[in-house]
Amino acid sequence: MRNTAKITTAVLAAGTLTLGLTACGSDKDSGSDASGPLKVAATPTPQGEILAYVKDNLAKKAGLELEVKEFTDYVTPNTAVQQGEVDANYFQHQPYLDDFNKKNGTDIVAVPNATVHLEPLGVYSQGVKKLTDLEKGATVALPNDTTNEARALKLLEANGVIKLKAGAGYSATPKDIAANPKDLQFKELEAAQLPRSLGDVDAAVINGNYALEADLSPAKNAIAAESPKDNPYGNFLAVKKGDEDDPRVKKLAKLLTSPEVKKFIEDKYDGAVVAAF
Repeated sequence: MRNTAKITTAVLAAGTLTLGLTACGSDKDSGSDASGPLKVAATPTPQGEILAYVKDNLAKKAGLELEVKEFTDYVTPNTAVQQGEVDANYFQHQPYLDDFNKKNGTDIVAVPNATVHLEPLGVYSQGVKKLTDLEKGATVALPNDTTNEARALKLLEANGVIKLKAGAGYSATPKDIAANPKDLQFKELEAAQLPRSLGDVDAAVINGNYALEADLSPAKNAIAAESPKDNPYGNFLAVKKGDEDDPRVKKLAKLLTSPEVKKFIEDKYDGAVVAAF
């Protein structure tokens, strides 16, 4: 059984958690000595499962000792990398990382050629089978972190239930809605809480990993889901700037984008997670 460290993060009304970290304040200088096991932080599903597959089936042959530390939030995996508690993480997409670095003064970067998968964001409901069936004044729960909230709003816009202001980008919030003909009400929650909110709201936009943990499939249960085509939200391996050339990191990047991992993703997730390489 893998050890799962359960971390609770503060949920702020604006959906922003400022940690006050700076690059110079890290406990670890950039540049790893490449000794010992490679410690990787990840959310449990699917990232932790994919890493477990690599550890159990591919790492030994590649000469890589891999240690996986699981977290249940979207903040701690980055602070752990910045502070040197782990060597890398695998849980996020580029818009989220850009926003995190900007707000927290961190210097975490994507490892080149190590984008592994996409988890299609989905809209789920216990009461309706189509977004257009939502009644006037219905409540829709959204992830409260900046980039995933914008991503959720863009998904709603793509399905015709709202319209965003021109130029609303990766930091869009409900304040950027230009048209809302159903007068939808939005409830901003920490992403991990969204599956549990389904009984209290009319619909919820849920990140793929948390949907999977709640036995919800974007391919089978979502009333609307993202298209993988030209999608900027692929999840990748990330490190503190300067550690991209750590030979252990390069080995893991190669394994994570191998044919074996692609087949594992296809076989295990049945379209709920899509290989991005």
